[in-house]
Amino acid sequence: MASPQNPPYGTPEAPLLTVRGEAELEVDPEIARIGITLTARGRDRRTTLDDLTRRNTTTLDLIKSYGDAVENLSTGSISLTPELTHRGRGERVRTYHGTIRLTAELTDFTALGELTTRLADLDLTTIEGPTWELRPTSPVHRRARQQAVREAVQRADEYAEALGTTVAALLELADTGTNGRPRAAFDRRAVRFSMAATDTEAAAPEPLDLEPQRIQIHAEVSAQFTMHPPNR
Repeated sequence: MASPQNPPYGTPEAPLLTVRGEAELEVDPEIARIGITLTARGRDRRTTLDDLTRRNTTTLDLIKSYGDAVENLSTGSISLTPELTHRGRGERVRTYHGTIRLTAELTDFTALGELTTRLADLDLTTIEGPTWELRPTSPVHRRARQQAVREAVQRADEYAEALGTTVAALLELADTGTNGRPRAAFDRRAVRFSMAATDTEAAAPEPLDLEPQRIQIHAEVSAQFTMHPPNR
């Protein structure tokens, strides 16, 4: 609560000064997220479901084999949908389509390239990503906010100095925006690979060489100060 000597509005004895402080940091990402879609199709519901379950188990085992490089692994939507066809006076099931969507977050970007390649080499598997992000608890966010506050204080001091006076008290400090985004626009192309089973095992594909996108963190604050009366 403002004291009588420092009311929350400007007066000749306590002029009001409102400034904005901003910070823009560019940092390396901490997490890479990839989306994996597994597909199965067939004329029999149970066979299609069994095929989807087998692919899901194979994929989960592969991802989990990377240990601590995988920070989070989750299952999203699951669907098994019949495709109908008209025949005579009625409808019959032509085929069944099954999908499972997984999301994996990795902190080891070297392992990311190898895992992405191995996943793309699986039958009827689609990979989307990666997207590059910071953790919500990353200290970078705190550093950006503090830098924005310091800039607001510096601006207030500079304006007061230009008027031949000094800042008296802080009345209000508001966080008007903190966000993070990739430095360049993200290209959301999917890596798609489907291969029929063969008697001869193909050689393992070369790992993808992935270059992480740097992240821009923006923080902004608004601050209100009172000043001592200018000597002019």
